[in-house]
Amino acid sequence: MSDRVINDFSITIATVNGSGSQTANVTLLRALFKMGIPVSGKNLFPSNIQGLPTWYTIRVNKDGFLARRDEAEIVVTLNPASFGRDLALVQPGGAFFYADDIKLPITRNDITVYPMPVKALARAADVSPNLRDYIANMVYVGILAHMLGIDLEKIKQALAFHFKGKEQPIASNFGVIQAAADWAAQNLTKRDPFVVEPMDKTAGLIMTDGNTAAALGAIYGGVQFAAWYPITPASTLAEALNVYLPRLRKKDGKQTYAVLQAEDEISAIGMAVGAGWAGLRAMTSTSGPGLSLMTEYAGLAYFAEIPVVIWDIQRVGPSTGLPTRTAQGDLTMIYHWSHGDTQYVILIPGSVNECFEFGWRAFDIAERLQTPVIVLSDLDLGMNQWMTTPFEYPDQPMDRGKVLWEEDLEKRNGIWARYKDEDGDGIPYRTVPGNMHPASAWFARGTGHDENARYSEDAKTWEANLLRLKKKFETARKLLPTPIVEEIDGAEVGLIAYGSTEPAVQEARFLLERNHGLKTSFLRLRALPCTQEVEQFLQKYARIYIIEANRDGQLRQILSAALPAYAFKLRSACHTDGLPLTARWVKEAILAQEVH
Repeated sequence: MSDRVINDFSITIATVNGSGSQTANVTLLRALFKMGIPVSGKNLFPSNIQGLPTWYTIRVNKDGFLARRDEAEIVVTLNPASFGRDLALVQPGGAFFYADDIKLPITRNDITVYPMPVKALARAADVSPNLRDYIANMVYVGILAHMLGIDLEKIKQALAFHFKGKEQPIASNFGVIQAAADWAAQNLTKRDPFVVEPMDKTAGLIMTDGNTAAALGAIYGGVQFAAWYPITPASTLAEALNVYLPRLRKKDGKQTYAVLQAEDEISAIGMAVGAGWAGLRAMTSTSGPGLSLMTEYAGLAYFAEIPVVIWDIQRVGPSTGLPTRTAQGDLTMIYHWSHGDTQYVILIPGSVNECFEFGWRAFDIAERLQTPVIVLSDLDLGMNQWMTTPFEYPDQPMDRGKVLWEEDLEKRNGIWARYKDEDGDGIPYRTVPGNMHPASAWFARGTGHDENARYSEDAKTWEANLLRLKKKFETARKLLPTPIVEEIDGAEVGLIAYGSTEPAVQEARFLLERNHGLKTSFLRLRALPCTQEVEQFLQKYARIYIIEANRDGQLRQILSAALPAYAFKLRSACHTDGLPLTARWVKEAILAQEVH
């Protein structure tokens, strides 16, 4: 065996969708995490319910680089349909584990091959026959644990977490894992170099997905109403609300919230806008096709000035596209979401911790500005498991914005106008239903109206109202999260990215400097409209690459229009194949343009 490779490789596991392999895969991921080793997990699954090939990749990296890689040093396959593809995926010098009932030829001699008696060990398990196909996945968990050195006690802890301490499923699954590890010890001779050893780089961290983090953030931000319609990859956000709200949001034994599954996306946003008008902290969640249906209500909320939060967990479009793949293709659509002169506030989390933070912060911004706020996530961030620091309780009081309650109206002698800009920031005052003051009522409408919410088709009144709404968009710049900026002395090149692409960009920056001597500064955008820090960054660098997981360079389009004086500096590095960006692709995309 050659020199050992410790805590620096990728494992890809190929199974069949609907076979129960996700439990086994996440068990491996969590066990490695509990060993103190930086890890990430990427689930590549088909959009059908059951039967097609699915792959799960675990990246192990001692230095904390956790973006997706194209390469896999270790491949495990239980699927005859993908056997040839899986075999070809193994890097030279790598290891190939396969179910020994797959009788297909293996012609490579540059890898190590390990057969696994998956069916035999599953048949020997002390479980009911109808569970054997599911528990068979634990065979490769046990064999990998022995061959790589994964602590079996950490695996048991991962099972206990997954099954919420239920003894019977923990015992059944761990029994198969132990039997498989024992079989490997007796029958396999290790001939590959890949091993894991305990580290201390995950101490104090947790592991979760972005949709769960978003739901928890919304709960801690005071969400009172959520309406949704099932759509991949957004469904798990609403499902997480249904898991955690009953635990966290009861008073005197009664629920202080409502979560409704609507008959379609139009109804979902309609309910949310109605709840926002009624004074509730209201939200909905969807993906690209749902956004298309929600457009009319978004325009109503923008023009009637109703606060509401919309989470967009992006997938690949147009049309139905690739429902279970990731992309950043909704940005320009959201920026000018509905017809007419509209602009929308967008928050763009780049980590699961920011999904939590923006989960509560979005409500504050929506109510302060009295406008829809869209939080733009994606499948990679929303549905995959990520390491993160624990979430922190909101560090500021809830901001309800300019709401006039009974005592406020009494002080004004009941004098106010719903759509009047009293403070010069474009934001009017509002009341909410239930206010008992006789002067509190106003008529919400999506048609032309004057400062007092009265119907109007007067030309000057219409234009003045649109200009006031635009001023509100300028006010938003002072309220939004500023970019994360990392500047390097001597850098001539700037990189701009957003959302879940940051891990690939950060690793690419390391590779560019180490292997090519190219120093880069980095800005991660976290909100639109962009704040002054973006312009300051554009001023400093001769060449600026905008890195995006879409075809057309959507952020570059927006920045070129918003800051045209710097458009000549901006270069697109765009890629959209439905998979998370890799550091290698980012590096090569930049080098290809640097050469020219």
